[in-house]
Amino acid sequence: MPLNMNRNVFITCAVTGSGSTQDRSPHVPRSPKEIADSAIAAAKAGAAIVHCHVRDPETGAPSRDLALYREVTDRIRESDTDVVLNLTAGMGGDIVFGDTENPFPVNEAGTDMVGATERMAHIAECLPEICTLDCGTMNFAEADYVMTNTPGMLRAMGQMMTDLGVKPEIEAFDTGHLWFAKELVKEGVLASPALVQLCMGVPWGAPNDLNTFMAMVNNVPDDWDWSAFSLGRDQMAYVAASVLAGGNVRVGLEDNLWLDKGVLAENWQLVERAGTIIENMGAKLMGPDEVRAQLGLTKRAPVAK
Repeated sequence: MPLNMNRNVFITCAVTGSGSTQDRSPHVPRSPKEIADSAIAAAKAGAAIVHCHVRDPETGAPSRDLALYREVTDRIRESDTDVVLNLTAGMGGDIVFGDTENPFPVNEAGTDMVGATERMAHIAECLPEICTLDCGTMNFAEADYVMTNTPGMLRAMGQMMTDLGVKPEIEAFDTGHLWFAKELVKEGVLASPALVQLCMGVPWGAPNDLNTFMAMVNNVPDDWDWSAFSLGRDQMAYVAASVLAGGNVRVGLEDNLWLDKGVLAENWQLVERAGTIIENMGAKLMGPDEVRAQLGLTKRAPVAK
């Protein structure tokens, strides 16, 4: 497939994530105020979309607390800075097995498995413009941890997103995830054109070499919108690769803590650097209203108080 560079590009900033990064950098936001402030600063630096998880404000551990999501959402919407809000719906599908000789019972401290309605509770409450749909099950970095998203669970959650009028961002960690995403559209669970995030270099999904990346790109239908990212020091290289291959980009502290070797980044700095790369390639940064028009999103007003 010949490359078709994208000339109008949107940046998503993945603000904090749910990984164990909270003790590796003082810039990883924990409290709702810190997460919202970091998201707003990223938007001012050029991010059209902010992708948010929440964390326990005291420990930094990942959380599904509805009140934390409500506060982050309200703080962002009540600010003077416009940005498209994308909340994760990936929490609640985590299994950590016992050791290799005794996989059961599972490790209760690391396992977080709940039903589709509970996984979607904060989406129904906050009604972001976008939420993520991790479109498959995979071994995920640690020895005994499995990110679990069965076809039945994905059909249920995807239908809930469609019924709520929230745009799913299909997170694809391998080509099979794209295969199933196309099946969800075929079945009418998700609407077309869909939105995809290509997640490269996450152990043990699609490796981030360019041959695999282009295989992923070539499995995205031509009329779908897509973005891509990779981890750590490859984050900025994938900004250029994604634009060159016809897509949009994601940066942020969820995926990379570093601005330069030995220099810890803030979210706005990663967005600013990505924007410089994009504009130096001859492309234009899209604003949130342009993204809403392209993706068919409806801006939500702050909750009346």
